[in-house]
Amino acid sequence: MWRTHSHRFNGPPIDNLQASAFRIPTATPESDGTLEWISTTLVLVEIHANHKTGIGFSYADAATARLINDRLANIVAGGDALSVGLCWEAMVAAIRNQGRPGISSMAIAAVDNALWDLKARLLELPLVSLLGQVRTSIPVYGSGGFTSYSIETLQEQLAGWTNQGMTMVKMKVGRAPEHDVSRVAAVREAIGPGKSLFVDANAAYSRKQALAMAQAFAEMDVSWFEEPVSSDDLEGLRLVRDRAPPGMDISAGEYGYDSVYFRRMLEAGAVDVLQADATRCAGVTGFLQAAALCRAFNVPLSSHCAPSMHVHACCAAAPVRHLEYFYDHARIEKMLFDGALEPVNGELTPDLSRPGFGLEFKRADALHYAV
Repeated sequence: MWRTHSHRFNGPPIDNLQASAFRIPTATPESDGTLEWISTTLVLVEIHANHKTGIGFSYADAATARLINDRLANIVAGGDALSVGLCWEAMVAAIRNQGRPGISSMAIAAVDNALWDLKARLLELPLVSLLGQVRTSIPVYGSGGFTSYSIETLQEQLAGWTNQGMTMVKMKVGRAPEHDVSRVAAVREAIGPGKSLFVDANAAYSRKQALAMAQAFAEMDVSWFEEPVSSDDLEGLRLVRDRAPPGMDISAGEYGYDSVYFRRMLEAGAVDVLQADATRCAGVTGFLQAAALCRAFNVPLSSHCAPSMHVHACCAAAPVRHLEYFYDHARIEKMLFDGALEPVNGELTPDLSRPGFGLEFKRADALHYAV
């Protein structure tokens, strides 16, 4: 694509890129309100220019890697390694007939994240400095508490995070609504007062059910109710938001793949806090677009999952409130990457001594999980 059009490079040309997929079994079977799983797939992109390699990834089906290799690699190869936006626009144009949401946006996300990492490495900068740092660190909340866990495991995991200095933790609800109140009460007992307790229903409840649950959860001082109803039901989200107890934020947005989705959610007044995921919404580029929308609507933003792909962007985007330190992804990122950060006193701080995302892929360790 690049070689057929006149283009004046500002930086070195991109030599090539390659995507690969790795399927990592979960520590135990896991479930939330609407899904069960026993493994998580990471789609990795490595992109090369001027003897530097940028890496980025998404948590997506292995088919995403094939889409990158078959469709997007030739779009980006030969392009200007410093012109991330130019590459991003070219990828968005190329997947028009495949559809923008879903796998296409996750494929673009993995490539876009790798492009940002490559650019920062070429400039020998940590990504947060390239993007424009607005804070030195970002508060995190420990996220797990799967519905497949026993009460004891649930309490142990979330209390473990608060004992490590996190002031916010999140658990899953919705799989068995008749047990949700008692499970939430057990976690509140384990973490004690003064810690923020979040719940995530993953769209398991009906509108009226969600309203009743919001009232019940308020008795345990739950301050965050995520996706109480389907994120496609903007009217329902607005209903729950309007009627939820004071002090309880309603949030959604993790299934947003483009700016149009986020704009519609914000225009509908559907959430107190928007969520966006840089491994789904077309990368760091898409995440910063979501942040710009949040700024315009005066609504806070929170990143969804994949802590290693979010810490730099979260420290460069003013509307961001906090980052989700998701158990599965934090575990995988420590397994497969040198430089994966761990929270200190409930916050993640970008390592300014390392360029890009600050990650190095542990290929030998990852080969066992290659798809």
